[in-house]
Amino acid sequence: MAEEIIEERFYTIPLGKAWIVPPNKRAPKAIRIIRDFIKRHMKLEARTESEEEEETEPKRVIISNEVNEKIWSRGIENPPRKIRVRAAKDKDGNVTVYLAEGD
Repeated sequence: MAEEIIEERFYTIPLGKAWIVPPNKRAPKAIRIIRDFIKRHMKLEARTESEEEEETEPKRVIISNEVNEKIWSRGIENPPRKIRVRAAKDKDGNVTVYLAEGD
């Protein structure tokens, strides 16, 4: 984790839409909701054709183990309704999502 952090933000991510899917798919849906939320709010863009031609590595959202364990702590059928996270963008443009302090 020697990457230099350029930008850091705190978010409360609502996960209520995970209840739209069947119960046995809720925790994976919550992870996808977190990934999409961070892409939107940390301004990670889809790759353009010029970037694909240059074969640059795409910018990624990396979800830490502690966030993953928090989502899965009550099983696949009952993830939390919301989660407080800290998103840190490094100089390569990758964003790592951690639990906010105290959670």
